[in-house]
Amino acid sequence: MAPAITLAADAPTLSAANTGFMLICSALVLIMTPGLAFFYGGMVRVKSTLNMLMMSFISMGIVTILWVLYGFSLAFGTDSGSIIGWSSDYVGLSGIGITQLWDGYTIPIYVFAVFQLMFAIITPALISGAVADRVKFTGWALFVALWATVVYFPVAHWVWGAGGWAFELGVIDFAGGTAVHINAGAAALGVILVIGKRVGFKRDPMRPHSLPLVMLGAGLLWFGWFGFNAGSWLGNDDGVGALMFINTQIATAAAMLAWLAYEKIRHGAFTTLGAASGAVAGLVAITPSGGAVSPLGAIAVGVVAGLLCAMAVGLKYKFGYDDSLDVVGVHLVGGVVGSLLIGFLATGGGQSDVAGLFYGGGLDQFWKQCAGVFAVLAYSLVASAVLAFLIDKTIGMRVSEDDEIAGIDQAEHAETAYDFSGGGGGASFSAAPSPAPGTPAKKVDA
Repeated sequence: MAPAITLAADAPTLSAANTGFMLICSALVLIMTPGLAFFYGGMVRVKSTLNMLMMSFISMGIVTILWVLYGFSLAFGTDSGSIIGWSSDYVGLSGIGITQLWDGYTIPIYVFAVFQLMFAIITPALISGAVADRVKFTGWALFVALWATVVYFPVAHWVWGAGGWAFELGVIDFAGGTAVHINAGAAALGVILVIGKRVGFKRDPMRPHSLPLVMLGAGLLWFGWFGFNAGSWLGNDDGVGALMFINTQIATAAAMLAWLAYEKIRHGAFTTLGAASGAVAGLVAITPSGGAVSPLGAIAVGVVAGLLCAMAVGLKYKFGYDDSLDVVGVHLVGGVVGSLLIGFLATGGGQSDVAGLFYGGGLDQFWKQCAGVFAVLAYSLVASAVLAFLIDKTIGMRVSEDDEIAGIDQAEHAETAYDFSGGGGGASFSAAPSPAPGTPAKKVDA
Protein backbone atom coordinates (compact mmCIF):
# COMPACT_ATOMS: atom_id res chain seq x y z
CA MET A 1 0.00 0.00 0.00
CA ALA A 2 1.29 3.43 -0.89
CA PRO A 3 1.97 5.73 2.06
CA ALA A 4 -0.72 8.25 2.84
CA ILE A 5 -0.06 11.74 1.54
CA THR A 6 -0.99 14.72 3.72
CA LEU A 7 -2.05 17.63 1.60
CA ALA A 8 -1.49 21.22 2.69
CA ALA A 9 -4.57 23.27 3.31
CA ASP A 10 -6.04 24.50 0.09
CA ALA A 11 -4.80 27.95 -0.85
CA PRO A 12 -7.50 30.58 -1.23
CA THR A 13 -8.88 31.00 -4.72
CA LEU A 14 -10.49 33.99 -6.31
CA SER A 15 -14.14 34.38 -5.37
CA ALA A 16 -16.30 36.11 -7.95
CA ALA A 17 -18.93 36.79 -5.30
CA ASN A 18 -16.53 38.43 -2.84
CA THR A 19 -14.79 40.33 -5.63
CA GLY A 20 -18.07 41.74 -6.91
CA PHE A 21 -19.19 42.55 -3.36
CA MET A 22 -15.98 44.46 -2.67
CA LEU A 23 -16.17 46.41 -5.93
CA ILE A 24 -19.69 47.53 -4.98
CA CYS A 25 -18.50 48.45 -1.48
CA SER A 26 -15.65 50.49 -3.00
CA ALA A 27 -18.13 52.47 -5.07
CA LEU A 28 -20.29 53.01 -1.98
CA VAL A 29 -17.32 54.39 -0.06
CA LEU A 30 -16.42 56.71 -2.92
CA ILE A 31 -19.93 58.22 -2.99
CA MET A 32 -19.42 59.19 0.65
CA THR A 33 -16.97 61.93 -0.36
CA PRO A 34 -19.47 63.80 -2.57
CA GLY A 35 -21.99 63.12 0.21
CA LEU A 36 -19.62 64.75 2.66
CA ALA A 37 -19.22 67.68 0.27
CA PHE A 38 -22.99 68.24 0.24
CA PHE A 39 -23.21 67.75 4.01
CA TYR A 40 -20.52 70.36 4.65
CA GLY A 41 -21.62 72.56 1.75
CA GLY A 42 -25.10 73.02 3.19
CA MET A 43 -23.72 73.84 6.65
CA VAL A 44 -21.71 76.89 5.57
CA ARG A 45 -22.91 80.33 4.51
CA VAL A 46 -23.81 80.94 0.86
CA LYS A 47 -20.54 82.68 0.10
CA SER A 48 -18.50 79.58 1.04
CA THR A 49 -20.56 76.81 -0.55
CA LEU A 50 -18.44 76.05 -3.61
CA ASN A 51 -15.19 76.20 -1.70
CA MET A 52 -16.56 73.65 0.76
CA LEU A 53 -17.56 71.34 -2.09
CA MET A 54 -14.17 71.69 -3.76
CA MET A 55 -12.23 70.94 -0.58
CA SER A 56 -13.75 67.45 -0.63
CA PHE A 57 -13.58 66.93 -4.38
CA ILE A 58 -9.90 67.87 -4.65
CA SER A 59 -9.06 65.03 -2.26
CA MET A 60 -10.45 62.59 -4.83
CA GLY A 61 -7.84 63.78 -7.29
CA ILE A 62 -4.77 64.30 -5.13
CA VAL A 63 -5.03 61.23 -2.91
CA THR A 64 -5.78 58.89 -5.83
CA ILE A 65 -2.53 59.79 -7.57
CA LEU A 66 -0.47 59.61 -4.37
CA TRP A 67 -2.02 56.25 -3.51
CA VAL A 68 -0.98 54.79 -6.85
CA LEU A 69 2.54 56.26 -6.73
CA TYR A 70 3.49 55.29 -3.18
CA GLY A 71 0.58 55.48 -0.71
CA PHE A 72 -0.55 51.86 -1.01
CA SER A 73 3.03 50.72 -0.59
CA LEU A 74 3.55 52.83 2.55
CA ALA A 75 0.29 51.69 4.11
CA PHE A 76 0.17 48.00 3.17
CA GLY A 77 3.66 47.07 2.01
CA THR A 78 6.10 44.87 3.92
CA ASP A 79 6.46 46.16 7.46
CA SER A 80 9.53 48.09 8.56
CA GLY A 81 9.94 48.59 12.30
CA SER A 82 6.17 48.36 12.97
CA ILE A 83 5.89 51.98 11.77
CA ILE A 84 5.67 51.99 7.99
CA GLY A 85 5.39 49.61 5.05
CA TRP A 86 7.13 49.43 1.71
CA SER A 87 6.96 47.01 -1.23
CA SER A 88 8.49 47.94 -4.57
CA ASP A 89 5.86 45.86 -6.39
CA TYR A 90 3.19 48.21 -5.05
CA VAL A 91 4.90 51.39 -6.28
CA GLY A 92 2.80 52.59 -9.16
CA LEU A 93 0.77 49.39 -8.68
CA SER A 94 3.02 48.09 -11.44
CA GLY A 95 4.22 44.78 -10.02
CA ILE A 96 0.78 43.29 -9.33
CA GLY A 97 -0.86 40.60 -11.46
CA ILE A 98 -4.50 41.17 -12.24
CA THR A 99 -5.49 37.87 -10.63
CA GLN A 100 -2.98 38.07 -7.76
CA LEU A 101 -4.89 37.72 -4.49
CA TRP A 102 -4.59 39.90 -1.44
CA ASP A 103 -2.83 38.12 1.42
CA GLY A 104 -5.00 35.23 2.60
CA TYR A 105 -8.21 36.54 1.02
CA THR A 106 -10.25 35.66 -2.03
CA ILE A 107 -10.15 39.06 -3.73
CA PRO A 108 -7.48 40.48 -6.07
CA ILE A 109 -4.91 42.92 -4.70
CA TYR A 110 -6.28 45.55 -7.07
CA VAL A 111 -9.70 45.25 -5.44
CA PHE A 112 -8.24 45.62 -1.95
CA ALA A 113 -6.14 48.55 -3.12
CA VAL A 114 -9.08 50.44 -4.61
CA PHE A 115 -11.25 49.78 -1.55
CA GLN A 116 -8.59 51.17 0.78
CA LEU A 117 -8.03 54.10 -1.61
CA MET A 118 -11.57 55.29 -0.93
CA PHE A 119 -10.78 55.45 2.80
CA ALA A 120 -7.62 57.42 2.08
CA ILE A 121 -9.66 59.89 0.00
CA ILE A 122 -12.36 60.70 2.51
CA THR A 123 -10.14 61.01 5.59
CA PRO A 124 -8.44 64.34 4.71
CA ALA A 125 -11.75 65.57 3.28
CA LEU A 126 -13.26 65.15 6.75
CA ILE A 127 -10.78 67.70 8.12
CA SER A 128 -12.02 70.39 5.74
CA GLY A 129 -15.18 71.04 7.75
CA ALA A 130 -13.14 72.44 10.63
CA VAL A 131 -11.44 75.10 8.48
CA ALA A 132 -14.45 76.29 6.47
CA ASP A 133 -14.64 79.90 5.24
CA ARG A 134 -10.99 80.87 5.63
CA VAL A 135 -8.40 78.65 3.90
CA LYS A 136 -6.65 79.25 0.58
CA PHE A 137 -7.41 76.51 -1.90
CA THR A 138 -3.73 76.13 -2.87
CA GLY A 139 -2.75 75.88 0.79
CA TRP A 140 -5.45 73.30 1.38
CA ALA A 141 -4.43 71.21 -1.63
CA LEU A 142 -0.81 71.15 -0.46
CA PHE A 143 -1.94 70.25 3.06
CA VAL A 144 -3.96 67.30 1.72
CA ALA A 145 -0.94 65.95 -0.17
CA LEU A 146 1.45 66.34 2.76
CA TRP A 147 -1.01 65.13 5.39
CA ALA A 148 -1.86 61.98 3.46
CA THR A 149 1.84 61.21 3.11
CA VAL A 150 3.05 62.08 6.60
CA VAL A 151 0.00 61.13 8.67
CA TYR A 152 -2.62 58.96 6.96
CA PHE A 153 -0.42 56.41 5.19
CA PRO A 154 1.69 55.64 8.29
CA VAL A 155 -1.33 55.50 10.63
CA ALA A 156 -3.17 53.16 8.24
CA HIS A 157 -0.15 50.87 8.44
CA TRP A 158 -0.10 51.01 12.25
CA VAL A 159 -3.73 50.00 12.48
CA TRP A 160 -4.33 47.68 9.51
CA GLY A 161 -0.97 46.75 8.02
CA ALA A 162 0.53 43.37 8.89
CA GLY A 163 3.33 44.17 11.34
CA GLY A 164 1.99 47.59 12.28
CA TRP A 165 2.40 48.16 16.02
CA ALA A 166 -1.32 48.72 16.76
CA PHE A 167 -2.27 45.72 14.62
CA GLU A 168 0.22 43.52 16.45
CA LEU A 169 -0.84 44.88 19.85
CA GLY A 170 -4.40 43.76 19.15
CA VAL A 171 -6.12 47.14 18.88
CA ILE A 172 -9.54 46.54 17.32
CA ASP A 173 -10.55 48.98 14.60
CA PHE A 174 -12.95 47.30 12.23
CA ALA A 175 -13.28 50.12 9.68
CA GLY A 176 -11.54 53.28 10.84
CA GLY A 177 -12.37 54.64 14.28
CA THR A 178 -8.71 55.42 14.87
CA ALA A 179 -7.22 55.48 11.37
CA VAL A 180 -10.00 57.64 9.89
CA HIS A 181 -12.10 59.49 12.45
CA ILE A 182 -9.77 60.11 15.39
CA ASN A 183 -7.02 60.77 12.88
CA ALA A 184 -9.09 63.38 11.02
CA GLY A 185 -10.63 64.89 14.16
CA ALA A 186 -7.27 65.36 15.87
CA ALA A 187 -5.83 66.81 12.66
CA ALA A 188 -8.71 69.26 12.49
CA LEU A 189 -7.97 70.47 15.99
CA GLY A 190 -4.27 70.84 15.22
CA VAL A 191 -4.90 72.90 12.10
CA ILE A 192 -7.45 75.28 13.58
CA LEU A 193 -5.21 75.99 16.56
CA VAL A 194 -2.61 77.20 14.03
CA ILE A 195 -4.74 79.16 11.56
CA GLY A 196 -7.08 80.77 14.06
CA LYS A 197 -10.73 81.74 14.11
CA ARG A 198 -13.02 83.02 11.39
CA VAL A 199 -13.70 86.73 11.23
CA GLY A 200 -16.75 87.29 13.43
CA PHE A 201 -16.55 83.99 15.33
CA LYS A 202 -18.95 84.10 18.33
CA ARG A 203 -20.17 87.51 17.12
CA ASP A 204 -21.81 87.09 13.72
CA PRO A 205 -24.49 84.48 12.93
CA MET A 206 -22.95 81.66 10.88
CA ARG A 207 -25.95 79.44 10.33
CA PRO A 208 -26.24 76.73 7.63
CA HIS A 209 -27.50 78.21 4.37
CA SER A 210 -29.22 75.01 3.11
CA LEU A 211 -30.49 72.39 5.53
CA PRO A 212 -31.99 70.31 2.69
CA LEU A 213 -28.45 70.06 1.27
CA VAL A 214 -27.21 68.96 4.69
CA MET A 215 -29.86 66.24 4.86
CA LEU A 216 -29.05 65.07 1.34
CA GLY A 217 -25.38 64.81 2.27
CA ALA A 218 -26.17 62.94 5.49
CA GLY A 219 -28.36 60.52 3.55
CA LEU A 220 -25.57 59.79 1.07
CA LEU A 221 -23.13 59.29 3.91
CA TRP A 222 -25.49 56.88 5.67
CA PHE A 223 -26.01 54.95 2.42
CA GLY A 224 -22.33 54.78 1.53
CA TRP A 225 -21.32 53.87 5.07
CA PHE A 226 -22.73 50.37 4.64
CA GLY A 227 -19.96 49.74 2.11
CA PHE A 228 -17.45 51.50 4.35
CA ASN A 229 -18.26 49.24 7.30
CA ALA A 230 -19.52 45.92 5.97
CA GLY A 231 -16.93 45.89 3.21
CA SER A 232 -14.07 46.12 5.68
CA TRP A 233 -14.37 42.40 6.41
CA LEU A 234 -13.25 41.87 2.77
CA GLY A 235 -15.81 39.19 2.11
CA ASN A 236 -19.22 37.88 2.97
CA ASP A 237 -18.64 34.23 3.89
CA ASP A 238 -19.00 33.98 7.68
CA GLY A 239 -21.66 36.46 8.78
CA VAL A 240 -19.35 39.06 10.31
CA GLY A 241 -19.99 41.48 7.44
CA ALA A 242 -23.72 41.04 7.99
CA LEU A 243 -23.29 41.75 11.72
CA MET A 244 -21.42 44.94 10.88
CA PHE A 245 -24.10 45.94 8.38
CA ILE A 246 -27.00 45.63 10.81
CA ASN A 247 -25.04 47.21 13.66
CA THR A 248 -24.29 50.18 11.43
CA GLN A 249 -28.01 50.77 10.92
CA ILE A 250 -28.85 50.25 14.59
CA ALA A 251 -26.19 52.53 16.06
CA THR A 252 -26.93 55.29 13.56
CA ALA A 253 -30.63 55.25 14.41
CA ALA A 254 -29.93 55.21 18.16
CA ALA A 255 -27.46 58.09 17.95
CA MET A 256 -29.85 60.23 15.92
CA LEU A 257 -32.62 59.71 18.46
CA ALA A 258 -30.29 60.38 21.39
CA TRP A 259 -29.00 63.61 19.82
CA LEU A 260 -32.56 64.80 19.14
CA ALA A 261 -33.64 63.98 22.70
CA TYR A 262 -30.69 65.95 24.09
CA GLU A 263 -31.49 68.84 21.77
CA LYS A 264 -35.13 68.93 22.80
CA ILE A 265 -34.26 68.92 26.51
CA ARG A 266 -31.37 71.37 26.17
CA HIS A 267 -32.66 73.74 23.48
CA GLY A 268 -36.38 73.02 23.19
CA ALA A 269 -36.53 71.83 19.58
CA PHE A 270 -35.85 68.86 17.30
CA THR A 271 -33.71 70.25 14.48
CA THR A 272 -32.88 68.80 11.10
CA LEU A 273 -29.23 69.71 11.66
CA GLY A 274 -29.34 67.75 14.91
CA ALA A 275 -30.84 64.72 13.17
CA ALA A 276 -28.14 64.77 10.50
CA SER A 277 -25.33 65.34 12.99
CA GLY A 278 -26.61 62.63 15.32
CA ALA A 279 -26.75 60.12 12.49
CA VAL A 280 -23.15 60.90 11.52
CA ALA A 281 -22.05 60.58 15.16
CA GLY A 282 -23.56 57.10 15.29
CA LEU A 283 -21.90 56.11 12.03
CA VAL A 284 -18.56 57.30 13.34
CA ALA A 285 -18.84 55.45 16.67
CA ILE A 286 -19.95 52.11 15.23
CA THR A 287 -17.17 52.14 12.62
CA PRO A 288 -14.49 50.68 14.92
CA SER A 289 -16.82 48.62 17.10
CA GLY A 290 -19.57 47.15 14.92
CA GLY A 291 -17.87 43.81 14.28
CA ALA A 292 -17.22 43.23 17.98
CA VAL A 293 -20.54 44.17 19.64
CA SER A 294 -24.04 42.70 19.57
CA PRO A 295 -27.07 44.58 18.18
CA LEU A 296 -27.97 45.59 21.73
CA GLY A 297 -24.41 46.76 22.16
CA ALA A 298 -24.81 48.80 18.97
CA ILE A 299 -27.76 50.60 20.56
CA ALA A 300 -25.57 51.44 23.55
CA VAL A 301 -22.75 52.66 21.29
CA GLY A 302 -25.18 54.87 19.37
CA VAL A 303 -26.86 56.36 22.44
CA VAL A 304 -23.58 57.17 24.18
CA ALA A 305 -22.08 58.66 21.02
CA GLY A 306 -25.19 60.70 20.23
CA LEU A 307 -25.30 62.22 23.69
CA LEU A 308 -21.57 62.87 24.12
CA CYS A 309 -21.09 64.29 20.62
CA ALA A 310 -24.11 66.58 21.07
CA MET A 311 -22.54 67.87 24.26
CA ALA A 312 -19.08 68.14 22.72
CA VAL A 313 -20.00 70.43 19.82
CA GLY A 314 -20.53 73.29 22.25
CA LEU A 315 -17.03 73.03 23.70
CA LYS A 316 -15.61 75.23 20.96
CA TYR A 317 -17.47 78.22 22.43
CA LYS A 318 -16.24 77.40 25.92
CA PHE A 319 -12.59 76.88 24.96
CA GLY A 320 -12.46 79.34 22.06
CA TYR A 321 -11.32 77.17 19.15
CA ASP A 322 -13.21 77.70 15.90
CA ASP A 323 -14.18 74.25 14.61
CA SER A 324 -16.48 75.54 11.88
CA LEU A 325 -18.57 72.41 11.23
CA ASP A 326 -17.88 70.38 14.39
CA VAL A 327 -15.34 67.90 13.07
CA VAL A 328 -13.75 67.69 16.51
CA GLY A 329 -17.05 67.31 18.32
CA VAL A 330 -18.39 64.59 16.01
CA HIS A 331 -15.47 62.73 14.46
CA LEU A 332 -12.84 62.95 17.19
CA VAL A 333 -15.26 62.44 20.07
CA GLY A 334 -17.33 59.84 18.21
CA GLY A 335 -14.22 57.93 17.17
CA VAL A 336 -12.89 57.90 20.73
CA VAL A 337 -16.26 56.76 22.14
CA GLY A 338 -16.68 53.93 19.63
CA SER A 339 -13.10 52.74 20.00
CA LEU A 340 -13.04 52.71 23.80
CA LEU A 341 -16.47 51.09 24.21
CA ILE A 342 -15.05 47.98 22.53
CA GLY A 343 -13.20 47.39 25.79
CA PHE A 344 -16.54 47.09 27.59
CA LEU A 345 -19.01 45.78 24.98
CA ALA A 346 -17.05 43.31 22.83
CA THR A 347 -18.92 40.00 23.03
CA GLY A 348 -16.19 37.63 21.89
CA GLY A 349 -18.60 36.21 19.33
CA GLY A 350 -18.10 38.58 16.40
CA GLN A 351 -14.93 39.40 14.51
CA SER A 352 -12.76 37.74 17.18
CA ASP A 353 -12.98 35.91 20.48
CA VAL A 354 -11.86 39.01 22.40
CA ALA A 355 -14.38 39.86 25.12
CA GLY A 356 -14.82 43.19 26.86
CA LEU A 357 -15.34 43.91 30.55
CA PHE A 358 -19.11 43.39 30.48
CA TYR A 359 -18.66 39.96 28.89
CA GLY A 360 -16.06 38.61 31.31
CA GLY A 361 -12.95 39.73 29.50
CA GLY A 362 -11.58 42.16 32.06
CA LEU A 363 -9.95 45.46 31.11
CA ASP A 364 -7.14 44.08 28.94
CA GLN A 365 -8.78 45.07 25.66
CA PHE A 366 -9.77 48.47 27.02
CA TRP A 367 -6.13 49.35 27.73
CA LYS A 368 -5.16 48.22 24.24
CA GLN A 369 -7.86 50.45 22.80
CA CYS A 370 -6.57 53.36 24.89
CA ALA A 371 -3.08 52.85 23.50
CA GLY A 372 -4.31 52.98 19.93
CA VAL A 373 -6.68 55.89 20.48
CA PHE A 374 -4.30 58.23 22.25
CA ALA A 375 -1.24 57.41 20.15
CA VAL A 376 -3.10 58.23 16.93
CA LEU A 377 -4.67 61.32 18.50
CA ALA A 378 -1.36 62.71 19.71
CA TYR A 379 0.57 61.97 16.51
CA SER A 380 -2.08 63.41 14.20
CA LEU A 381 -2.62 66.50 16.36
CA VAL A 382 1.06 67.41 16.50
CA ALA A 383 1.99 66.44 12.93
CA SER A 384 -1.02 68.26 11.48
CA ALA A 385 -0.29 71.43 13.44
CA VAL A 386 3.32 71.37 12.23
CA LEU A 387 2.26 70.91 8.60
CA ALA A 388 -0.28 73.75 8.84
CA PHE A 389 2.34 76.01 10.44
CA LEU A 390 4.90 75.31 7.72
CA ILE A 391 2.40 75.91 4.92
CA ASP A 392 1.14 79.07 6.58
CA LYS A 393 4.68 80.42 6.85
CA THR A 394 5.53 79.61 3.23
CA ILE A 395 2.67 79.89 0.73
CA GLY A 396 0.06 80.88 3.33
CA MET A 397 -2.98 78.99 4.62
CA ARG A 398 -5.51 81.79 5.11
CA VAL A 399 -7.22 84.08 2.65
CA SER A 400 -7.13 87.80 3.39
CA GLU A 401 -9.66 89.25 5.80
CA ASP A 402 -11.29 91.19 2.94
CA ASP A 403 -11.69 88.02 0.85
CA GLU A 404 -13.09 86.12 3.82
CA ILE A 405 -15.69 88.79 4.47
CA ALA A 406 -16.60 89.24 0.80
CA GLY A 407 -16.78 85.52 0.15
CA ILE A 408 -14.21 82.81 -0.38
CA ASP A 409 -16.09 81.34 -3.37
CA GLN A 410 -15.58 84.44 -5.46
CA ALA A 411 -12.04 85.02 -4.22
CA GLU A 412 -10.75 81.47 -4.72
CA HIS A 413 -12.94 80.07 -7.49
CA ALA A 414 -14.36 83.10 -9.34
CA GLU A 415 -17.83 81.57 -9.02
CA THR A 416 -20.88 81.65 -6.79
CA ALA A 417 -23.10 78.75 -5.82
CA TYR A 418 -26.38 80.46 -6.69
CA ASP A 419 -27.37 83.04 -9.29
CA PHE A 420 -29.63 85.56 -7.59
CA SER A 421 -29.71 87.95 -10.53
CA GLY A 422 -31.66 85.86 -13.01
CA GLY A 423 -34.78 87.46 -14.50
CA GLY A 424 -38.31 86.15 -14.17
CA GLY A 425 -38.04 84.74 -10.68
CA GLY A 426 -39.07 87.89 -8.87
CA ALA A 427 -36.51 87.20 -6.12
CA SER A 428 -33.75 89.56 -5.20
CA PHE A 429 -30.58 89.03 -3.24
CA SER A 430 -29.36 91.24 -0.46
CA ALA A 431 -25.86 91.02 0.96
CA ALA A 432 -27.10 92.28 4.34
CA PRO A 433 -26.09 90.06 7.26
CA SER A 434 -28.54 87.55 8.68
CA PRO A 435 -30.42 88.62 11.82
CA ALA A 436 -29.12 87.39 15.13
CA PRO A 437 -30.71 84.18 16.47
CA GLY A 438 -34.03 84.89 18.09
CA THR A 439 -34.61 88.18 16.23
CA PRO A 440 -38.17 88.22 14.82
CA ALA A 441 -38.44 88.51 11.05
CA LYS A 442 -39.67 91.83 9.70
CA LYS A 443 -43.03 91.83 8.01
CA VAL A 444 -42.82 92.50 4.28
CA ASP A 445 -45.81 94.11 2.58
CA ALA A 446 -47.05 92.42 -0.55
